[in-house]
Amino acid sequence: MTDSSTPPLQLGRRSLLAQAGFAIGSLAVSALTPIGARATGAIDLNAGLHPKPRAKRVIFLFMHGGPSHVDTFDYKPRLAIDDGKPLPFDLPPNLDAVPKLMKGPWEFARRGQSGLWVSELLPHMATLADSLCVIRSMHTRGQSHGQAVGMINTGSDNLVRPSVGAWLSYALGSGHPDLPAHIAIGPATAHGGPRNYGAAFLPAMHQATAIGSNGKPGSAKIPHLTGTLDSDRVDRRIEMLTALNANHLSHSGPDREIEGAIQAVDLARRMRSAAPDVFNLDSETQATEQAYGIDETATREFGRSCLLARRLAESGVRFITVSSGQVWDQHSNLQKGHEKNALATDKPIAALITDLKQRGLWDDTLIVWGGEFGRTPVVQGSNGRDHNPQGFSVVLSGGGVRGGFAYGQTDEFGYYARENRVHMHDLHATILYLMGIDHKQLTYRYAGRDFRLTDVHGKLVDGIVA
Repeated sequence: MTDSSTPPLQLGRRSLLAQAGFAIGSLAVSALTPIGARATGAIDLNAGLHPKPRAKRVIFLFMHGGPSHVDTFDYKPRLAIDDGKPLPFDLPPNLDAVPKLMKGPWEFARRGQSGLWVSELLPHMATLADSLCVIRSMHTRGQSHGQAVGMINTGSDNLVRPSVGAWLSYALGSGHPDLPAHIAIGPATAHGGPRNYGAAFLPAMHQATAIGSNGKPGSAKIPHLTGTLDSDRVDRRIEMLTALNANHLSHSGPDREIEGAIQAVDLARRMRSAAPDVFNLDSETQATEQAYGIDETATREFGRSCLLARRLAESGVRFITVSSGQVWDQHSNLQKGHEKNALATDKPIAALITDLKQRGLWDDTLIVWGGEFGRTPVVQGSNGRDHNPQGFSVVLSGGGVRGGFAYGQTDEFGYYARENRVHMHDLHATILYLMGIDHKQLTYRYAGRDFRLTDVHGKLVDGIVA
């Protein structure tokens, strides 16, 4: 018997086919197809094949564009001494820069009990120096943004490969049964766009759920998660779409895209009750909002992103990318550009670390801060710096790494990684290790080959492990 208070959903064959792609209605399938896994992943951490996990989750603070390492965490006094002099060795090929050294406009000082060198450009992060681990000998592939952005996010500079977050989602699943394992906050639309948080040949469910774009979290909510339709009507639409997809799968045979869509729709159904509370930043105290800089124009956007990242981490999301937007690319006006970017991000990042500590989450949350490359110690134009993948810095915090510690060295001018060189594949291998995964054991069979995040490369940077 039909309840007279709820009119039946009537769809003819043509109408049904036309509307099937929109049957989720207010849940917006297009926004929810890239969603993470269930609570269980592909590997058994108790099987004896993997190291003991130090961290349960990763927050990647992506400084898109490439901040200057010699103006932030890699102090090079020779730049001030030899300012304006020629670089005493050859430039890398195809580099558009004048081989004339340029000192930075910011002073460095030893910070904290550890005496870690940090520039005055980042005064808030400097107060947490004893909680930072700086790898000063990074190097990567790709002189251009597209190549280097692909490397830091997927481990490949020219091929479509699963992102780091997708690998962790595949390996571990989500820490919450009704939330994605992988979320990207304010991801870029350029330099690969969705490929940088995509799943490539992994099941589609391991792509990130994107919140906002280009460094802005938007409403800091998953679009259209709630709507005007009553719950029963939404449930019926979800059931219909699930049945359609299942029928399609039964006729087509195994298909990871269809399977991913079915899992995404199922997670969408469960998220309707779990996600709204997690994404509700209005429940935070005024003191917390002030600490993240949400009450200030300069820090509001990135502060909201960092606060959302903390709430997601607290709720069990495995991998969260927070993007600054492509703002760190100062080929000219280095001082003006870097000061604006530092003002927007420095305070929220320090608040995030402090907040995680206060909530008992910092020890098992690995924070990674860095861009796709660094900047040259030589000038470009009259007052800028060009791209430098040959040597740069990445900062880690929490999650089982040593605090107040600098690992590796670039040359005396900060151009090339020289001592204890760390390739991007090594960084990825180390991130997986800290999450309890042997990077050589995490593989996925595709096109007749076992693929992994680090390809055939990568080694653990055990010198930074606490």
